[in-house]
Amino acid sequence: MENAVLVASTSHGLGAAAFAILALLLLMGRRVRGQHRLLVGACAATALWSAATALHGWQVFGMDIAQAARVLETLRTAAWLLFLLRLLASAGLPAKRTLVVVALLTMVQLAAGELAPVSVVQANPAQPQPAHAALIATIGSSLLLAVAGILLIEQLFRSTPARERWGIKFACLGLGMLFVYDFYLYSDALLFRRVQPDIWAARGLVDALCVPLLAVSAARNPTWQLGLALSRKIMLRSAALVGCALYLLAMAAGGWYLRSVGGAWGPVMQLICLCGAGLLLAGILFSGSARAWLRVFISKHFYQAHFDYRDEWQRFTQALSEGGAVPGERAIQAVAALVESPAGALWIRRDGLFQPAACWNVPAQYAAEPADSAFSRLLEERHWIVEVARRVPGEPRGLLPQWLHGVPGLWLVVPLMLHGELFGFVTLSTPRSPVTLNWEIFDLLRLAGSQAASCLAHSELAQRLAVARQFESFNRMSTFVVHDLKNLLSQHSLLLANAERHKSNPDFQEDMLATLAHSVQKMTALLQRLTRGDHALDRAPHALADVLRNAAHGYQAAQPRPVLDIADESLLALVDGQRLERTIAHLLQNAIDATPPDGRIALGLKRVDEAWAAIEVRDTGSGMSASFVRDRLFRPFETTKAAGMGIGVYESREYIRELGGRLEVESRPGDGSTFRIVLPLHPVLGDMPVTA
Repeated sequence: MENAVLVASTSHGLGAAAFAILALLLLMGRRVRGQHRLLVGACAATALWSAATALHGWQVFGMDIAQAARVLETLRTAAWLLFLLRLLASAGLPAKRTLVVVALLTMVQLAAGELAPVSVVQANPAQPQPAHAALIATIGSSLLLAVAGILLIEQLFRSTPARERWGIKFACLGLGMLFVYDFYLYSDALLFRRVQPDIWAARGLVDALCVPLLAVSAARNPTWQLGLALSRKIMLRSAALVGCALYLLAMAAGGWYLRSVGGAWGPVMQLICLCGAGLLLAGILFSGSARAWLRVFISKHFYQAHFDYRDEWQRFTQALSEGGAVPGERAIQAVAALVESPAGALWIRRDGLFQPAACWNVPAQYAAEPADSAFSRLLEERHWIVEVARRVPGEPRGLLPQWLHGVPGLWLVVPLMLHGELFGFVTLSTPRSPVTLNWEIFDLLRLAGSQAASCLAHSELAQRLAVARQFESFNRMSTFVVHDLKNLLSQHSLLLANAERHKSNPDFQEDMLATLAHSVQKMTALLQRLTRGDHALDRAPHALADVLRNAAHGYQAAQPRPVLDIADESLLALVDGQRLERTIAHLLQNAIDATPPDGRIALGLKRVDEAWAAIEVRDTGSGMSASFVRDRLFRPFETTKAAGMGIGVYESREYIRELGGRLEVESRPGDGSTFRIVLPLHPVLGDMPVTA
């Protein structure tokens, strides 16, 4: 018995030292905050529990260490569960219900531990203990907490994106071993109503095995955020499962041998050996190189065809279409996955050169290859996949460009053909496991290259279309600006024509100065709108009667002169006053152009109902046919004027729609036209300021 106690104390003492060292390293190596604070706390709690368990039977300041060890064990388990819950919560996964369950189980364990015998949680009993309620509650709650930990680890690993699992996989392995061993310990205790001394003694060293794995994850600084045929995938998993079973059987035989010849340390060494072997097996299963070797081995020795084309094509198209990386990087990854290559780079034809467009797991490339070089013609004319380590048959010495040899680990050059022309090429690095190249692999790579070229060409065209739309928007804005300037120029031309006859008239001089000041104000507002954009924030309550007066003022010298007909001075609308004024001015200019000097033009304002107002521009001009109004009036760049641009009415309608209104037209050839702007009214609230 004394030897068993010594083994247990030594085992837990080593575990305490390992977790204490890890906690100190975490404190010294990084700023402790968030989940790192919980990780340090969990390591410290585990170290204290292991130390208290190693000192079982001692009295410190009159306190029973065994009683403290029971409480510390509960706190240690709860700390690891809180750490896992924090990781899940930071990844956006719901963890509140699990936190409540963990809290309840922790309280049950603490309460039951006060009533259960000491031997329930320590490894001294020589005889089975009575199966009273406190004992069952203590063991059962410990067992459920272990199950909760296993489930949380599984959920964390499955919820973490594949590209980020490299940072947490070793932590999941270590904590998984910790909770799996607890499950084994307490399930055995629940079955036999006592804690097995050998299992308990090995617990400290088994927990210590988790420390290096946790240290690796901490050093990597992870994000912590998340017809009948035999399927190749099932074959791969079955082979891995059979291999794991044979490996574990061999390790079990080795553990049995250690138990039989190891004396007092035999059972402990057996458990430590089995746990270490399990961690080694898990590490191999997580290895990408091991999986790649097994996949190639199965394809080579169990199947006539090297690929499961349905599976490969689904994976290839999914890699091309999924979001995240840039299109070029996705194309490299999709092609590289077909031959287990871990890295590559992409060149695309632009401006007569094949220029580097993307890279994956290799340094950025800067060399370009002329599109008319011998190497480019070789790829385009023969569609060859070049294995750099071997000379292409019929290839002159030195055909491969020298810069290609500067790509790290260069293995293959895969051409990307599109419509019979070389769109680009992909360079792939040496695969994780040896791959024998044959006609089947070459054909698949050529087909994949063509598909990747189509996807990349689509992406290139989408980018060019986006740039073309930006230029189109700029050109459209420029056209509107020119149109507004043309209207102002028409007003100034009319003013200059009348200045020769009325330049000595003081009233005309005053009116001319007012018109020029108004034009300057319009051009200033136009420049401001071009500088900051046209936003809804520029809108304010405006008196519509004042907007109409300002618009008509610029045409006082026109023939015929617009006549104002304002039925209601109190109407307000939420508009950009300058822009609405330009819209009305454009309709007035069209009416003046279509109406003879002896005709009549009226500019009216009236209330339609409680929520709407109507602005009407009526003329007695030439009018328009119904087909012209329907098919051509609102089409941009359609005009019947010799110097017109055909965008005024279109711009007017679009702005009225922005305001939530509508532009209506009534016209007949020879009977004139009526343009009606219907706008929603803005409510008058007390003494609210109104912009004129």
